[in-house]
Amino acid sequence: MITVVGTGTGAPVPPDVLAGARLVVGGRRHLESAPVPAGAEQVVLGPLAPAMDAVERQLGEGGRVVVLASGDPGFFGIVRALAERFGAERLDVRAGVSSVAAAFARVGLPWDDAVVVSAHGRALRTAVNVCRARPKVAVLTGPGSGPAELGAALRSEPRVLVVASALGSAEERVERVTPAEAAARDWGDAVSVVLCLDEARALGGVRTVAGAPAGPAGWALEESAFAHRDSMITKFEVRALALARLGPRLGDLVWDVGAGSGSVAVECARLGAAVTAVEKTRDGVERIRANAAAHGVDVRAVHGSAPGVLDGLDSPHDPDAVFVGGGGRDLPAVVTACARRARRTVVVAMAALDRVPAAREALTGAGLDCDGVLLQSSRLAPLPGDVTRLAAANPVFLLWGVRTPFSREGVAL
Repeated sequence: MITVVGTGTGAPVPPDVLAGARLVVGGRRHLESAPVPAGAEQVVLGPLAPAMDAVERQLGEGGRVVVLASGDPGFFGIVRALAERFGAERLDVRAGVSSVAAAFARVGLPWDDAVVVSAHGRALRTAVNVCRARPKVAVLTGPGSGPAELGAALRSEPRVLVVASALGSAEERVERVTPAEAAARDWGDAVSVVLCLDEARALGGVRTVAGAPAGPAGWALEESAFAHRDSMITKFEVRALALARLGPRLGDLVWDVGAGSGSVAVECARLGAAVTAVEKTRDGVERIRANAAAHGVDVRAVHGSAPGVLDGLDSPHDPDAVFVGGGGRDLPAVVTACARRARRTVVVAMAALDRVPAAREALTGAGLDCDGVLLQSSRLAPLPGDVTRLAAANPVFLLWGVRTPFSREGVAL
């Protein structure tokens, strides 16, 4: 049997738990603070494989094994690895308070509506995108993905970072800082968790299901759901297929280039993605912000003309998916710039037949597999006398380019 004990947030390890242990595995600070029996083998957790091999050897000899972990070891912790290798039935898990629960307790906030994302041993981009898209996020940090790096990536976001360090110890610190303040500091290696909060929305409403909110009940909303100018908006039939090809989800970054009213941007944000909308007119930028606010989502609206404005946009993070609307003479250059940075897909909507070959060449030239359709739809429209006709909408070309796995610098996407 392997006894897994959660500690590190204020609860000491009971001496009886360690009594008779032949092997004790844990972080260096856990081992130094625990009453490890004399003569017991100790393995400091670093690389996981040597510790797991030591556990297997001890189990084979019939010895008792104790694993010390931080907080709740079943929450982004070692329980998963132990259960996968040795079977859940061989584990006796004694959970402590997780660092996430402790951090929210310190600031007096409920966390059933929080999203928890781990950046420990993982790329920071997913955590950044979740922090942009959601008002209450807990980030489990690690070397190279700590408060400074997170703050640097969120400088322009209206967020507060709560950095909780050494939770449960005499050196515990819980500090509220702006992203810019977080970016300017060296936080050391005692950080337990970082909370990223939009304080105006930190309480939220009563929840039934914990975690990230459920996705919207519908998408491809009617044009009337958005403020727009002179019907200059991506029609819902086109938007429906564009969303299907973009595949926006929590943790993604999506660009809407030539955003107009921002209908595609808002819909992607409703589906959980972090979104940057690029629009060349100032009144368009304000319209995008108003539409995002009306739908209760966060969309970063950037004023500028593509392709120039795309240089360095959201650097160092590339978008997972890009929607390109409009069809001016710069379209091939815009599509090329987007396709070079897109990690997964680029979708292009055009009304003009003449633009299609150049857009397709831009997608394939950037190494994307290209496909597309001509969308022609007719909507029901009433006529006098309680009868109905079909009113044809303007046809729209939709092209999409998809980056196949391993096609970009040999890295699987």
